[in-house]
Amino acid sequence: MEYAKGKKTPQDSEWQAVYTVREEDLNVWNQLFGGRLMEWIDKAAGIAASQHCDGLVVTAAVNDLHFISGAALGDRIELHSKVTYVGRTSLEVRVDVYKTDPQTGMTEKINQAYVTEVYTDSMRRPRPVAWGLDPVSDEEKKEYQNALKRIDNRKMRQKEGF
Repeated sequence: MEYAKGKKTPQDSEWQAVYTVREEDLNVWNQLFGGRLMEWIDKAAGIAASQHCDGLVVTAAVNDLHFISGAALGDRIELHSKVTYVGRTSLEVRVDVYKTDPQTGMTEKINQAYVTEVYTDSMRRPRPVAWGLDPVSDEEKKEYQNALKRIDNRKMRQKEGF
């Protein structure tokens, strides 16, 4: 596929955010509410996709979301996002989430998600992405190939009515 402006690397879209878990972020078990984390993931994915497109995006799907571990009041939450695949009008973004316990300084991965964003015009209509993706490292190339598999799986689920 040809892109009007050429290609960018995954590093060109990288974005990081840091939050501290506050009382309003907790669920009834005094852990980080999954919905709040999903909100943060959605923002991180949207910003990475917007950086790649140089424009507006909307979230089309959360393709894969794995809650590995929880987080508690005061934990520092770091989100790392970057584009892993670019199609004609959509992009896939991987978001990795880590928590750091402020008392021990221990950091662990607590979540990973893949989010599909669609590049849009001011009327929220899909538009072609001008920049393709040039995965450089072996990991980035593998991530790109895995994105193709996730796309095929999603299409199959849609066809089957899931």
